[in-house]
Amino acid sequence: MSDNLVNGLSVDVEDWFQVGAFEGVIDRDQWDSLGSRVERNCEAILEMFARADVKATFFTLGWVAQRHGPLLRKIVDAGHELASHGWDHERVFRLDRASFAADLDRSRKALEDAGGVRITGYRAPSFSIDQRTPWAYMALAEQGFEYSSSVAPINHDHYGWRNAPRFAFKPLPWSDLIEIPVTTAHFAGRRLAAGGGGFFRVLPYGFSRWAIRQVNRQDKRPAVFYFHPWEIDPQQPRVTGASMRSRVRHYTNLDVMAKKLEQLIGDFAWGRMDLLAHRERALAVDLAA
Repeated sequence: MSDNLVNGLSVDVEDWFQVGAFEGVIDRDQWDSLGSRVERNCEAILEMFARADVKATFFTLGWVAQRHGPLLRKIVDAGHELASHGWDHERVFRLDRASFAADLDRSRKALEDAGGVRITGYRAPSFSIDQRTPWAYMALAEQGFEYSSSVAPINHDHYGWRNAPRFAFKPLPWSDLIEIPVTTAHFAGRRLAAGGGGFFRVLPYGFSRWAIRQVNRQDKRPAVFYFHPWEIDPQQPRVTGASMRSRVRHYTNLDVMAKKLEQLIGDFAWGRMDLLAHRERALAVDLAA
């Protein structure tokens, strides 16, 4: 373990057919007819975390919570945080304020009913809070959420808020709500995505180790890392109708992901996002400043 800083470890709980890469070829009304693998994959993740004695946050879809209640209770009983990932992976910038508020409320209630705990954290599907959705934070604050981890401060073809702060910020002057962006690193004057997901799976492990060390040692801040249950599942069904780019992004290195995760967990200190949010609140900058 390289540093004393405790980084934020998170899992975005969605099934293989609910990902943004396949939203154009798999309709939501098909989901219930497809073979779910989210429970078996999450149980493998819980076993991995137990072996390493680490706790994490599981940002979970309300759709999953409604159908897999026992899984959510296992997550909570193991000491992990349960948090919201919205209802059915609809990106925030495709909603208006009223429909986003309804999505938040529906998903939070499903998670609380299934897990038996209060939900205080939120992550937007595909990091889809950005400069187009200033009303999103008002809805989160009004519903009692204490933190969000919904911003990727980079340029990307699917998402990104390039000019957002790299570290925790307060989006509303009248609320204690804080946003904790996913991790980026600096190289040659550029921001590089370094918080997990496909970047971690596709790039050599050494890049992620270098980036997290940079954040911990140079910036002296914790990193925020995420991945998905389907990323450790090389036996998942193949979707043939998606674009070549989407298929390459989704399926590359599924067979080595679990081993890379175990190395990452062993190389750094990790904890739940709600505890990281508690520590980061004092350092959060005002977005309007």
